[in-house]
Amino acid sequence: MFNVERPKNGTTPRARELGVPFDGETGTWNAITDVPGVTVGQVTLSFDSPVVARTGVTAILPRGREHAGLPCAAGIAVLNGNGELTGRSWIEESGQLQAPIALTNSHAVGAVHRGVDAWMAEHHPATAAAWILPAVGETWDGYLNSINADTVRPEHAAEALNAAASGPVAEGNTGGGTGMNCYGFKGGTGTASRVVRSGEESWTVGVLLQANFGGRKELRIQGQPLGQDSQAPNPMETEPWFEADLADSSTAPRSATPGAGSVIVIVATDAPLLPDQCRALARRVPLGLARTGTTGSHFSGDIFLAFSTANPGGLSSAMAGKTVSTETLEHVAWGSIDPFFEAVVQATEEAVVNALVAARDTVGRAGHVSYALPHDEVRAAFS
Repeated sequence: MFNVERPKNGTTPRARELGVPFDGETGTWNAITDVPGVTVGQVTLSFDSPVVARTGVTAILPRGREHAGLPCAAGIAVLNGNGELTGRSWIEESGQLQAPIALTNSHAVGAVHRGVDAWMAEHHPATAAAWILPAVGETWDGYLNSINADTVRPEHAAEALNAAASGPVAEGNTGGGTGMNCYGFKGGTGTASRVVRSGEESWTVGVLLQANFGGRKELRIQGQPLGQDSQAPNPMETEPWFEADLADSSTAPRSATPGAGSVIVIVATDAPLLPDQCRALARRVPLGLARTGTTGSHFSGDIFLAFSTANPGGLSSAMAGKTVSTETLEHVAWGSIDPFFEAVVQATEEAVVNALVAARDTVGRAGHVSYALPHDEVRAAFS
């Protein structure tokens, strides 16, 4: 009933291959997995019986499977709060992330949370014996997916975690992004990375996002108004599709509010950062989103999590009883942090466009159709 989604090298071009000129130096895979130790796994659920499913789970292990419970410095930022990211209170309180991250649809947060808990209990029982507060984020895929059908199960979260690996990351109609829409086109999963260099040292900043936001007229790629100029149909915003309204003659048929939706963005880096510096990176995510045109809809849940894999063994959460302990964390000097802000903005922008370019035309529940951004329009804009 489900399949583990793996990258299909050579079958789907990315934005750069269509001629889009982005700033900055990318890592090897131009993905969040360029950050050493970060792994990603995805489960894609796409079938038509007994219900129409276009959904899934994307899992991120900040330190890989072996060190899944080892804390990372972390911080949260929110552009608009019409969304959910579990575990947020503890991250804000303690400045650390101690569990895997998973992305799915809005109504599957509970199932995925339970699946991550069970996976940690199996693979890291000592950590799970204390407490587990997974970071599970969501965006709404109810236009294409039967979102109330309880399709995503705890075992799908475990399968995504088991599949987590380094290397290229599948984008577009994959994992938690399978049923998502972005700027009135088919959206989904996107990723990108940037390398920050200083003398002989270098660090990587990687972004992975689940893109389900923006209205068609807003989309800009490197300043080009590809949204308003596109010839691709846009039934999600232009045609009524709330079946309850169509069946009730007393109500006017409604289409989606342009710009409604959500985006969850995960930022990873191996640069040594304090929790407040992670929060500062997360606050720069909206600047990258804005480069693609969004103005931040009231009906969009835009939530961002940034973490640092440096300082392994730091930020210990072990309960020491009456003993007071201290620890020392290396961190980038605040006066040197601007290149990391720039990397977040650049990688976020490219990850959105990669999600749009990788996505494919999709027919979902009740015959609803979401059309991908036409590649020929992108090529023409940058030829």
